[in-house]
Amino acid sequence: MMDDFVLWLQRLADRAARWARLRVPAAGDGRRFLIVQIDGLSRGVLDRAIRGGHARAIGRLLSSGRLRRRDLSVGIPSSTPAFQAALMYGVRPDIPGFHFYDKRERAERYFPRPGVADLIEARLAAGRRGILEGGACYGCIFTGGAAESLWTFTHLLRPTRAGGALLRAPLSGVVLAWVIAKCVVLTVVELTRALLRLVADPLWLDRRRVKWLLFKIGLSIWSRQFFTLAVSAALYRGTPAVYVNYLEYDVFAHAFGPTHALALRALRRVDRSIAQLARIVRRLPECGYDLYVLSDHGQTPTRPFDEVSGGLSIEGTVLGALAEARGQAMEAPPGPVQPRRRTGRLRGLGRVRVPGFFQRFLTYLERDFPALLMNGDEPARPEGVRVVVAGPNAFVYFTHSPAPLDAERIEQRYPGAAAALSRHPGIGFILARSSTGPVCWYRGRQVALEPGSLDTPFDNRPDREVVLTGLRELMAMPSAGDLVLYGIGAPEGDVSFLPEVGAHAGPSEAELHTFLLYPPDVELPGAPLTHPIQLYPHFAAYAEPAVR
Repeated sequence: MMDDFVLWLQRLADRAARWARLRVPAAGDGRRFLIVQIDGLSRGVLDRAIRGGHARAIGRLLSSGRLRRRDLSVGIPSSTPAFQAALMYGVRPDIPGFHFYDKRERAERYFPRPGVADLIEARLAAGRRGILEGGACYGCIFTGGAAESLWTFTHLLRPTRAGGALLRAPLSGVVLAWVIAKCVVLTVVELTRALLRLVADPLWLDRRRVKWLLFKIGLSIWSRQFFTLAVSAALYRGTPAVYVNYLEYDVFAHAFGPTHALALRALRRVDRSIAQLARIVRRLPECGYDLYVLSDHGQTPTRPFDEVSGGLSIEGTVLGALAEARGQAMEAPPGPVQPRRRTGRLRGLGRVRVPGFFQRFLTYLERDFPALLMNGDEPARPEGVRVVVAGPNAFVYFTHSPAPLDAERIEQRYPGAAAALSRHPGIGFILARSSTGPVCWYRGRQVALEPGSLDTPFDNRPDREVVLTGLRELMAMPSAGDLVLYGIGAPEGDVSFLPEVGAHAGPSEAELHTFLLYPPDVELPGAPLTHPIQLYPHFAAYAEPAVR
């Protein structure tokens, strides 16, 4: 196999780099760590991948005893920004989703938007120490205080000394040339396959496939290889703390589903990179590296909301319910309501399945350029109401008040609207605050979410208290919507409010429960790991050798 030959050549380059590397600090300087995050991989899919041969390196690390495994629950929302904020800074952050609205500052917070991650991390880091101070970070939302970072949302347009790791590493020119050559070869292979498909079927190549092909080449080949190279160079240099997030599986799972063959192939490629990094850690015993492999959340298979709503978006559904509750007549064409139309070059993208990562940028465009992308088929947005979609969760904000509105005041303004929405076939449940704590509307009835509450949607789950605690913590965030809608657990199956077939942010078992792989001689917190904040003291202690 070509890939086996490539890995063999890389092993030779690895040995040469180790033979000629500069002297690194001894382990007496304190233990070091490498965290490898597999974005979006649930505990269940990991088990399936190990059995099916899609995670052979991880399977070998576990079976050989080089790594042990602990179950990890990631908290709610089950999303990357909230997970990394808790792990890197030891806080329960005010981050209810990948996309939300801050009523106090009257500003949308959408992480790919320049400056958003930077602003939020500055607040997280105020008076706190990140676990990566003096270290390196690749592919994350936040830097964790890392001195070197590449492709983090915080410094997306300002990579911090990212090239320094490559330039200072021994034989980095040889290794860099090899990685570039390998990426070029793999890119040519992908383009050749696409050309052969085009010859066999001239109608095969359309705009969507071109975009996905370019996206696959950029993420699956170039980004992953350069991340692995950069991490390798940081390890040879003795960087005290290194964190790399491989995004590839998560993107494929959004687009095709968490157990689709293409997603599992993406996981197999990430697994090979983990094998390379584990091999380097083993060959550098004098550096004292501890290898950790973890996931920030899982994904659950979903149906797009408009498939169960007759074509109406979640925003149109919410605005319609609010208007009906207020007794206002909606201006709508007779017959079934049609989904909003997009004009120009993006026409029709909302009706086809596109990669979840790309769909998030499309949603950003819709918000910022509504005149360009929409014809206004859906009800006009009333003054003082804002609906923000973030995957299988949607936040409804009543913006006339900077403070969150509780359920009693919402009922006064829009009597029966929450109960009516909770009966929709594409909605699982709805959350709101109340004077006695969070409440939940489920199938038209209201239930409490306090400890020991009965008749909740989660009564039959073994992790019931973990879920209820997570939902209470979510509604304690000031930036969570006044109403929070989830498509998880809908009568028609798990639903996403974006057109994606794999989603996360909710409380389903697949989203909420992941794993932590760690060295057998490392002592972790003894209590069950029900939130990533529990891991912060463990990693922060690496900077304090006397404590460890």
